[in-house]
Amino acid sequence: MIGYLNLILRLIIWFLLTADLSLPNILIGVTISLLLPHNHKTRGQIQDWMRALWEIIVAVPIAYKEAFEIILFPHRFEDITMEQAPPRRSAGLIFLDIFLITFTPKTIVSRYHEEGWYEVHRLRRRRPL
Repeated sequence: MIGYLNLILRLIIWFLLTADLSLPNILIGVTISLLLPHNHKTRGQIQDWMRALWEIIVAVPIAYKEAFEIILFPHRFEDITMEQAPPRRSAGLIFLDIFLITFTPKTIVSRYHEEGWYEVHRLRRRRPL
């Protein structure tokens, strides 16, 4: 089941990059998704995938809220924080975590450390304490 989720994630990324849903492009995307190397050592649990997908769905209204906050109220301060990734994440789940953090307008992942930490650049209205 997890292999299918990785394949679907790769296809979604392909379609977002190409913005073309023609039959030749679909065939090229499927071929590339199948030919890309797979990491069989680190396998994510289905619960981890479902939790990550739910968090992405919940992030959409949060992103709109943050966008309006940035428009209406100036955000003059910024800082870089370290956030720990959940343990034993597959590459696909790490990508979804980074996407989730970067999707909201106030945060962006500037670096992923192999020890399991995300370096997150964050905008703030007030100076952090």
